[in-house]
Amino acid sequence: MTAAPASVRPGGRPAGPYAAVVLPSLDRLVDELRARGFAVVGPVARNGVIRFQEIASADELPAGRGDEQDAGRYRLTERGDGLVFGYAASPDSAKRYTHPPRETLFRFRDGVPEEPEREAPKTALIGVRACDLAALAVQDRVFLGGRHPDPAYLARRRALFLVAVNCAVPGGTCFCASMGTGPKATAWYDLALTELSEPHRFVAEVGSERGAEVLAALDSPPATDDDLAAAERVSAEAAGRMGRAVDLDGVKERVAAAHSSPRWAEVASRCLTCANCTMVCPTCFCTTVEDATDLGDGTAERVERWDSCFTLGFTELGGAPVRGSGAARYRQWLTHKFSTWVDQFGGYGCVGCGRCVTWCPAGIDITEELRRLP
Repeated sequence: MTAAPASVRPGGRPAGPYAAVVLPSLDRLVDELRARGFAVVGPVARNGVIRFQEIASADELPAGRGDEQDAGRYRLTERGDGLVFGYAASPDSAKRYTHPPRETLFRFRDGVPEEPEREAPKTALIGVRACDLAALAVQDRVFLGGRHPDPAYLARRRALFLVAVNCAVPGGTCFCASMGTGPKATAWYDLALTELSEPHRFVAEVGSERGAEVLAALDSPPATDDDLAAAERVSAEAAGRMGRAVDLDGVKERVAAAHSSPRWAEVASRCLTCANCTMVCPTCFCTTVEDATDLGDGTAERVERWDSCFTLGFTELGGAPVRGSGAARYRQWLTHKFSTWVDQFGGYGCVGCGRCVTWCPAGIDITEELRRLP
């Protein structure tokens, strides 16, 4: 996976061999982050799904909740234990906080242009998975790696304090292990937690100077060799329980060579082109702009919002869609993720989180489609 630009990595460098401590709970961590001026955002069980939202206390985290994920299926479950992070990837990812779904670019008021300040609030994200950290590195490459870096993205990225969680419970649609992006976080975090049971505790590893400062303020005991060994076992066992897998050997060339495959028409017969897959994808970055005028107060504004290569009007030219069929649109998406993205950005556009499989209403499985291509 392509590295993130050093200027936006937590602490200016990837995670390294810093100290590790044991936290009996997350209460003091949440309190410390709030005391430092961060809006603390974490996973919460809401309306039958795990979503990210601002929390005031660790009591709001989904202790004892798990999930069942398969193609086109998501269900919250009761685990019967106290694990706080005993679930797989939720439909939310860190992308929502670096690349907002909707943002006003500028407006005119009485003919005078105004450029609103693009917000970059101090936000601490608790529960970010290794696949999502890898996705942030991809987004960094997209928004900051070219000749025209996005200053708003950079400001929001630097304002994030990232508390990663090493997965203990991969979902039925996860395949991060085969993509080399998880389940253990290895870079681009401030703190990384591994949840252990018997007794219930968290091994917290530091990945940046500011992470070290926060952890030092908690005055927690250092992790023992047994704690660290138990944390390594959690990640190793999770890697062996992935619900899906992708064979990357020659996949870039194989996908590119399948341009005329009848497989695209077959998958298009099931695809609703609803764009769910791209909306939950942590690396998809396409947007469009909308102009609106309010005749009541004389204002007009231009808004940027997420768009998708699955929508009919995406990249419309000359009054007609560039890709008029569902087959062409699905081919574009999968080919970009596993072939042309490598040419553009030096790595795959997929991190193996499995969200596109879980949240596809037709249950289309990207790992299966890759296997079936000639």
